[in-house]
Amino acid sequence: MNIYDIKVTTIDGKETSLDLYKGNVLLIVNTASACGLTPHYKGLQQLYISYQEQGLVVMGFPCNQFAGQEPGTDEEIQSFCELNYQVTFPMFSKIDVKGEHAHPLYQYLVENTPAPYKTGDIEWNFVKFLIDRDGNIVKQFSARTEPAELEEEIKQLL
Repeated sequence: MNIYDIKVTTIDGKETSLDLYKGNVLLIVNTASACGLTPHYKGLQQLYISYQEQGLVVMGFPCNQFAGQEPGTDEEIQSFCELNYQVTFPMFSKIDVKGEHAHPLYQYLVENTPAPYKTGDIEWNFVKFLIDRDGNIVKQFSARTEPAELEEEIKQLL
């Protein structure tokens, strides 16, 4: 199994697989609309605008597992992101990212992140995973890592 085999659901309810994004550099992030880190949306959108033509795809996966900070429906989340942060990068349906009901994508990410970046956990909203063009997990970044701090590593992969 590789990352491209994993099925996901877009925020507007369409099932797809990550195979659609094969050959791109991926930045996968668990998001929340009512978190102290919610302004990370701005930085994520800036990265996407700056590098999407070179092959960067930022992917947002809303999650309500951390202090109930993503209580809305998929429609409400999408509206919030568009209105407040002008998000144009792909957003996906709300999922669990840890525990027994963790989405297969996050099970895969947590289990396959290489040392020394493997933490074995998703500590909070806005944990970031950087994936190279071949589908290899390069690194896991903590929730508090500002999106701009990833720019040089993203540029190297592009």
